[in-house]
Amino acid sequence: MPKTSHRYALSLTWTGDRGSGTSDYRAFSRAHEVTGPGLPPLLGSADPAFRGESGRWNPEQLLVAALSQCHLLAYLHLCATAGVVATGYADQPEGVLTRTAGGGGHFTEVVLRPRVTVAAADQVERAVALHPEAHRRCFIANSVNFPVRHEPVVSVG
Repeated sequence: MPKTSHRYALSLTWTGDRGSGTSDYRAFSRAHEVTGPGLPPLLGSADPAFRGESGRWNPEQLLVAALSQCHLLAYLHLCATAGVVATGYADQPEGVLTRTAGGGGHFTEVVLRPRVTVAAADQVERAVALHPEAHRRCFIANSVNFPVRHEPVVSVG
C-alpha cells in the first residue's frame, strides 16, 4: 500500500539581528536561512518593497516557484505515461499580490507560461491537452485559494 501522507521538515533561522534586535522597524534585517537535511541553505529575505534584500529569495517568489515546479513535475510525468516525448520545458511564471488595509495582503492569481518542446508534430495536441490534468494533480496548486492560470505553448523541436 502506498504511503498516504508525507512530512516536509526544515529549519528556518533569522540571521538579521544587527545588534539591537527588533528595537525599531528599520533596525533589523529580514535576512534568514532555510535549511533541510542534505540540502544547501536557501538564503531568504523580504521583498525589497518590504525592506528586504534584493539578492535573496523572498517568500512570494518561492510560492510562485513552487507552483511552477509542481506543474512541471506533474506535466512531465503525464507526458511520459501518455507517450508524449517532451524534449524541453521552460516557464516564466508571474504572481500578483494585492495589498490590503492594515498591512496584509494576498495573492490574487498566478499565471504559468510553460513553453514545451516535443519530439514530433503529432504530439503537439496531446501535449497541450495534458496541462489541465497536470494542474489537477499539482499538490501545491490544490493547496492555494487563488486561481492558477496556464498559458502553455507547445512547439516541435
